[in-house]
Amino acid sequence: MSELRPGDITDEMRKAMDTARRQGLQKDLRTLAASIRADAEGRYNDAQPGWQAGVEWTLLWIENTASHLTEGRP
Repeated sequence: MSELRPGDITDEMRKAMDTARRQGLQKDLRTLAASIRADAEGRYNDAQPGWQAGVEWTLLWIENTASHLTEGRP
């Protein structure tokens, strides 16, 4: 088996690795948002003022961050 040298890694391979990393992070962020959403269900009634808005803001921020990871990319 031959060794992989730096010149053997093409731009296409780098782009594929970057895309895979971004998609993995995007999936992880969306999983986190789903977990937060599930944990928050039904807690709004007993929560202190501002808690619901804070959860909703956090979920929106996570989703926006996840969306931007692959925006405009193949």
